[in-house]
Amino acid sequence: MGIAEVVGVVLFVAVVVLAYLAWRRIRLLRAGGVHVALRTRLDAGGRGWHLGVGHYRGDEFVWSRALSLRTGPDRVIYRDGFEIDDRREPTASEAYAMPQGAVVLRCSGTKGEAVEIAMGPDALTGFLSWLESAPPGRSIPWAS
Repeated sequence: MGIAEVVGVVLFVAVVVLAYLAWRRIRLLRAGGVHVALRTRLDAGGRGWHLGVGHYRGDEFVWSRALSLRTGPDRVIYRDGFEIDDRREPTASEAYAMPQGAVVLRCSGTKGEAVEIAMGPDALTGFLSWLESAPPGRSIPWAS
């Protein structure tokens, strides 16, 4: 096998992987998804953001990375016990990895794990509505 054949195989594999990633992202968005950036390692430098697609499944908000070969969601956020601790504008160093006009929410879950979620104004309205729509008897899961 010559160099030309090896280069051809590598290029073919790269095209197949890129086509799969594009197909996956389109499939997630057509299933009612919204563009959401998320990070779990919170540091002052603004690093660790990953762009992805989130959608709602009852009491769950599932998030999948945009560039991932994984077939299932990368993160599942449960509405029960989920609280918004802070809301802020993204810093200049963070804005590159977020949807346009994004707002950053610092949140904590039932296990005490902190996560930051960044989404545009329309997606934010839907996310806050989803959080507030808890069944009767449960408190609203966010801090004023």
